[in-house]
Amino acid sequence: MPEIKINIGGRTFDVACQEGEEHYLQSAARMLDAEAAVLVGQIGRLPESRMLLMAGLMLADKTAGMEEQVRASEQTIAALQAQLSEAQAQTEALRNAPPPEAERVEVPVIPASLVETMAELAARAEAIADDAEERATA
Repeated sequence: MPEIKINIGGRTFDVACQEGEEHYLQSAARMLDAEAAVLVGQIGRLPESRMLLMAGLMLADKTAGMEEQVRASEQTIAALQAQLSEAQAQTEALRNAPPPEAERVEVPVIPASLVETMAELAARAEAIADDAEERATA
């Protein structure tokens, strides 16, 4: 079992750990040392047990806050997954639904006799306009 030296709050400690977990212990020690440094900076020199207790409590407080954020994030993820499942179900239902019935659209047809009458009226109107133009220039 390896034994390593860690520094917390300006004090050195010999700590044993499982083989291969040295880097985890050193990382945890750095986190605890950072909290201890805050305490020493604010309060000054503390008894070792008090410093370790306070630094541990500060880390526990941060951990509790992170756990709360994780729970809130997990709830958000669950809600979003439920919405996604509902949207996927709706999409699948739309894909499997029969196509809508064709809508019948009726287009009015202009009778040929009306077209001919309109053409005659247009021709007469043009003749009257030409006649009026000739009289106006004469």
